[in-house]
Amino acid sequence: GESLDAEALAAAGTSATVEGSELSFSANGEAVNDVNVICSNVPTANATVHIIDQVLLPPAVVEALTAAAGGDAMEDGDAMESALEPTGPGCAAVPADGEGSFVGMADDPAATAASNNPLLSTLVTAVGEAGLVDTLNGEGPFTIFAPVNDAFAAIPEEDLAGILADKDLLTSILTYHVVGGEMSSADLVAAGSATTVNGADLTFAETDGALTVNGAATLCMDVPTANATVHIIDAVLVP
Repeated sequence: GESLDAEALAAAGTSATVEGSELSFSANGEAVNDVNVICSNVPTANATVHIIDQVLLPPAVVEALTAAAGGDAMEDGDAMESALEPTGPGCAAVPADGEGSFVGMADDPAATAASNNPLLSTLVTAVGEAGLVDTLNGEGPFTIFAPVNDAFAAIPEEDLAGILADKDLLTSILTYHVVGGEMSSADLVAAGSATTVNGADLTFAETDGALTVNGAATLCMDVPTANATVHIIDAVLVP
């Protein structure tokens, strides 16, 4: 309801956000909740924008993340970094460096990132057979549930060969593993379900601190790529 410049914010000292919590402003107008303002007083047609160098988290979120971290106090930036860090028992199998590492995958779109990860070679073959490489390397953003090689190996060999040979069936299965928009494991658990690109829904729950997808276990959650958040799972999901 207000379009406040840096001088007005500094004079006010604090202001309630649309979320309901308050932000505090430095007397010189160069900080918001102790986060640096990189460029202030940017005019748009309906707002005054102040560009900052960190994501601000509401107090309730910081408290929840602090509790999850064992009680160690977190600042806004630290909490967000922790929240987005890949976790899960299968994360140790991801290469420590190179293009297939977490750092390497973060720079590439989803299909390219998967092609550099040895855990996902069968998935990469399936995506290629379905002609979905360009789609998954597109603008997105996406949330992708990526079955590891062992998940495909659990399918009888003749059945898997039949699926790979049937492009329509293969596309239906693979698009059942993709949700439009980026959602973290916490987002998915909070939502409970989401509609996939396939058109059918997936259901989510938290079991022993880890995300489950239609009952399938997540081996490594919250893996960032350039256009998607990837959750590596231990089963192939079937619509």
